[in-house]
Amino acid sequence: MSFDAHVCENGHVTYPGHTLCPDCGAKQTETLDLADRTGEVVTWTKSTATPPGVREPNTLAIVEFDLSGEDLTDEYVRAVGQVTTEEVETGDPVEPVYAEQLRDPEAGIKVPESQDWDGYRFEPV
Repeated sequence: MSFDAHVCENGHVTYPGHTLCPDCGAKQTETLDLADRTGEVVTWTKSTATPPGVREPNTLAIVEFDLSGEDLTDEYVRAVGQVTTEEVETGDPVEPVYAEQLRDPEAGIKVPESQDWDGYRFEPV
C-alpha cells in the first residue's frame, strides 16, 4: 500500500491530492510515495472526544516530509494523521506505518462496510 503525495506538472506537491494543484492550477499528474520516508512532527494534538469506532484518546500529528533532494518546486510536503502512541513531541522523527483499520467498522450507526478504513499512522522513530 502506498502513501501518496501528488505532484503537479510544475513540481508542486500536496497531500492529499487534488484534481488541480491548489498553488498554480496545473493538473496533478504524478505521485510521490511517502511510505518509506521519515518525517518530522510539526505540531500535534490529542483528541479525547472521538467519533464512534475511533480509539480514545487519539493522538494526531501534522508531519513534514523533506523533499529538498528531489527535482521539485516544493521543499516539503505535510500530512496529517494518527500517531501510533499517545505521546509525541514537536520535532520528533516519525515514519508512516500501514494500519489495516483506522477505526472499528462495527461501531456507529452506518453500514460496517462503509466504515472499513485503512491507511497510515505515524510511529516515532
